[in-house]
Amino acid sequence: MTFEVLNRRMEHRWLLGRDATAPTLVFLHEGLGSVSLWRDFPERLTAITGCPGLLYSRLGHGRSDPADAQRGPDYLHREAVEVLPAVLDNFGIQEPILVGHSDGASIALIYAASGRPTKGVIVEAPHSFVEDVTLAGVHAAVETWHTTDLPQRMARHHNDAERLFRSWSGIWLDPAFRSWNIQSLLANITAPVLAIQGEDDEYGTPAQVDAVVTRVAGPSEGLLLPNCGHTPHRDQREVVLDAMEHFINRAAGRDSDEAAA
Repeated sequence: MTFEVLNRRMEHRWLLGRDATAPTLVFLHEGLGSVSLWRDFPERLTAITGCPGLLYSRLGHGRSDPADAQRGPDYLHREAVEVLPAVLDNFGIQEPILVGHSDGASIALIYAASGRPTKGVIVEAPHSFVEDVTLAGVHAAVETWHTTDLPQRMARHHNDAERLFRSWSGIWLDPAFRSWNIQSLLANITAPVLAIQGEDDEYGTPAQVDAVVTRVAGPSEGLLLPNCGHTPHRDQREVVLDAMEHFINRAAGRDSDEAAA
């Protein structure tokens, strides 16, 4: 399904929750992600929490319209302060719990720091600054793109997989992006935050979680998972579901009886 925002069509999926009063979970995908690449994880999380959920593919991703122009170093900020607010307003979502992965995690943090009402923020494999390991991971992804069937696999999820991949890898490897850093914004986040990362994350070190947990102004907790790479909700699915469920119940102000209902 698609909706129109900022004069562009964007792919989305809406998940009904059993609790009409619960906050909406808004899922923000990774740098090469889309609605379909979340698989069934959002359905599982909305089912166990009772919250409604919204997934959407950013422009240039999935079945959404192409992006207007080549990405600049401010592309994550633009998604957070221009596009995401327009998406939330379109659906009448006033105080979401954001669930962001990788690029989506950075977007969630920037949005929460902007001062708009946010019930809670869950970030998986967040980026708040650029690390050498991140750039090495992008270089490895470029090699994988040229030597494996990755283009064909991505084409199953995106209208223009090649353009998306080149846009994503191009900006991360652009020297102008090396100084990108949002750590100074984190102190503006007063909503509760859960930061999750795998010990084997090929795109970041535990310093990313430390930066979030130690700098945000609101309640925060970090979860570092063994035997886990860049996608905790895939690599450690049940552990992540349990951690997110407990965080969402606390952020929503539920007691144990309400959470079990």
